[in-house]
Amino acid sequence: MTSTQNTASEAFISTGIPGLDNILGGGLTKERLYLLEGDPGAGKTTMALQFLVEGARHGERVLYITLAENEVELRAVADSHGFSMDGVTVHEVIPEESILDPEEQYTVLHPSEVELSETNNLMLDMIERIKPARVVLDSLSELQLLSGNALRYRRHVLALKQYFARRSCTALLLDDKTAIGGDQQVRSIAHGVISLQNKESEYGADRRLVRVLKYRGVRFRRGAHDYTIHTGGVTVYPRLVAAESRELVKRGQMSSGLPAFDALIGGGLEEGSSTLISGPPGTGKSTLAMQFAKQATSQGHRAALFLFEESFNTLLNRSDGIGMDLRTPYEAGLLAAHQIDPAELSPGEFTHAVCKAADAGAKVVVIDSLNGFLNAMPAAGLLTTHLNEVLTYLGQRGVVTILIGVHAGIVGVMTTGADVSYMADNVLILRYFEARGTVEKAVSVFKKRGSAHETTLRHFRITAQGLEVGSVLRNFQGVLTGVPMLVGAGTAGDGTESGD
Repeated sequence: MTSTQNTASEAFISTGIPGLDNILGGGLTKERLYLLEGDPGAGKTTMALQFLVEGARHGERVLYITLAENEVELRAVADSHGFSMDGVTVHEVIPEESILDPEEQYTVLHPSEVELSETNNLMLDMIERIKPARVVLDSLSELQLLSGNALRYRRHVLALKQYFARRSCTALLLDDKTAIGGDQQVRSIAHGVISLQNKESEYGADRRLVRVLKYRGVRFRRGAHDYTIHTGGVTVYPRLVAAESRELVKRGQMSSGLPAFDALIGGGLEEGSSTLISGPPGTGKSTLAMQFAKQATSQGHRAALFLFEESFNTLLNRSDGIGMDLRTPYEAGLLAAHQIDPAELSPGEFTHAVCKAADAGAKVVVIDSLNGFLNAMPAAGLLTTHLNEVLTYLGQRGVVTILIGVHAGIVGVMTTGADVSYMADNVLILRYFEARGTVEKAVSVFKKRGSAHETTLRHFRITAQGLEVGSVLRNFQGVLTGVPMLVGAGTAGDGTESGD
C-alpha cells in the first residue's frame, strides 16, 4: 500500500537522542531517508535503537532490519542501556549456516546475484507486513558487497528511497564504512547525512564527534559537536553559540562580604561579568573565589564549582580550617561541586555542565583552574574561542564567573598556559613579596570594566578566621617584582599605612 509522501519540511519527528534534535534544527523531517555513518564502535547501533525506541514510545510501528548482528545481540545492547524494546520488531536477514556447506554453493549464478534478490525479498516482505513508520537498515556495507558494482548499488539505494517514501516511512540507513567507495554514493541520495567520528587521544578517553554533513531544506547547526556513549545511550552536546541568546539587561553588583576588598574592586563584582584571579600557587586564589561563592549562598543564591585539580573533599576540609563554612550550603543544595577529570571529559560535555548550572540558577560559577581547562582541550589554539563562548553565555544570564589562573613561577616574571586576560572583564593579581624576612601576599586590581576601582596594592592574608584584606602598601616600591624596597616609615609596623 502506497501513500503520498509528506511535503512539509518542518514536519519533524524526534530522534530520541538528547542534543541531536537541537543540532538538526528540530529533528528529522518525516518520511525521508537518512544516512548515519561512522566507523565500527562509533555508536551507530545505539543511536538507531534510540531512534526506534522513541518511535515506539509514541505508538508508532518500528522495524529494525539487521544484515549482520542477530536479534539476541541487538537486544543485549538494548538491555545494557536500559532500553525497553516493547513495540520494536527486529528482523534478521542473515546468511544461514548452510552457506558453509560446499554442496550448497552456487555454480551457475554468481552468489551475489542470488543473495541480493533473496535479501530484498526478505526485507520487503517484512516491511509490507509491519507497515512501519520508522525503519532502520543495518548495514549498507552488506548491500554494497552484494550489489557487486557502484551502478547497481546506487540504483538499489535509489529504489529503496522511493519505496520507503511511498509508504510514509522514515528510514535510517547505517553505514560502518568498511566497504570501499560507497559512502559518497549514498550521501548524494540521502535527504540528510549524520557522520560520527572517533578522534584518538594521546592520553585518556578518545574524543567522539558528530557532524551533520547534509540536511536538505533545514537550517541545522554546523560544525563538530561532542557526544558520549554511556549507560542509557548516546548523548550529544551541541556546540555552544552564545550569540543566539543575547539580551540587554541591567545588572547589579555582588559583594564579596569583605569591606576592604569591596573598596579595592569598586564595590563588588558586576553580575554577568567574568573575573580572572591570577597568581602563583598558594597565594589564595581559590580561597578568594570561594569567598564569593560563600557570600552568594549566604544570600540564598546558588553557586557552582568546577574543580580540575583540587578535590572537593580537600577544599571542604581546607575551608573549615579558615572558618569558611561551605558544608552548610552544600548540604542545603545551594552549592554544587563538579570534580572534573580532564582526561575523561570532552570540551563539549564540560561546556554543557557549566551552562546547565547557569540555567539551574547559579549566580556564581568558579572554574578552578584555567590551566586544567587548557589540559582538557585537544588543542591549545581552540581554548580562547571555546572559552569566549562559555563566558558570553554565562554573562548573558547574569552569572558572576570566576576563573583561576595559576602562574608558572613564584616571584618575578610569571606566565600562565594561555593569556585570557584580554577576554575577562576583571583581572585580579595576587603576588608574593618579601618584607623583613617574611613572605607576605598582596592583592591588586589590574583591570575592571564595570566600575572604577582602586589602583593600589593591599595586604592580603589567610587567617584562621578567614580572609583578611588589609591596608594599602604605600611604603613599599617594587612589590610586583617580589623584592620590594621600603621607601618610607610605616605606621602599622609592617610597611603598610593603617586605615583604608
